[in-house]
Amino acid sequence: MDLLLDVVVWFGDRANWRGDNGLLHLTVEHVVVSAAALALAMALALPVGLVLGHLGRGGVVAVNAANVGRAVPSFAVLVIALQLSSIGVTPTVVALVALAVPPMVTNSWVGVRHVDDDVREAARGMGMTGVQLFRTVELPLALPVVMAGVRTAAVQVVATAALAAVVGYGGLGALILLGLRTGDNVEIVAGSATVAALALITEIGLGLVQRGLTAEPLRRGAASAAPDELAVAGPG
Repeated sequence: MDLLLDVVVWFGDRANWRGDNGLLHLTVEHVVVSAAALALAMALALPVGLVLGHLGRGGVVAVNAANVGRAVPSFAVLVIALQLSSIGVTPTVVALVALAVPPMVTNSWVGVRHVDDDVREAARGMGMTGVQLFRTVELPLALPVVMAGVRTAAVQVVATAALAAVVGYGGLGALILLGLRTGDNVEIVAGSATVAALALITEIGLGLVQRGLTAEPLRRGAASAAPDELAVAGPG
């Protein structure tokens, strides 16, 4: 109980929010590196998953290859990237991108592949080209599952970005690391609580985005829950 009160007092002290080592600056660093890694992962993963899902070939190989990233600890990727570059932002982004790619590739592939074949045939019967089919039929129907993958990746990235402090980048991990070095449990809890809050904000925010991008019939239909469950498990 005393620790929690001390943490509340710590958050209320303006001195802890100011300067290069202040909570505000460290939070901005944390958000920036997380957003950069997520954007890069989306640029790499989504086109692969969506295109292969549309073509209906090579997807299982791509998804299984991407899932190898789930078996490799982020800290190991961080250390390897550090050996190939300098300390700071580069190894951090490499590790976070490697963490974010698998769920996005998996969900984008699964989302497109599990669009009802009857819907595809009806669209082709109307004379739609492959590009039109993908843009106006497959992608809108796959968006809930695709966004579920982005949400999963984003929360993992925000939570794992605390490791950036180990390679000298900064972020909220620096506050946690400082607390560990000095034995200051208040700083450890304050840094951890802020990371958890950012992860929760990310989950809620992207959940609202997902809802906004989902067609109204899919929001109402109970069938929309099934693809999400399938996507989490991935293809057999």
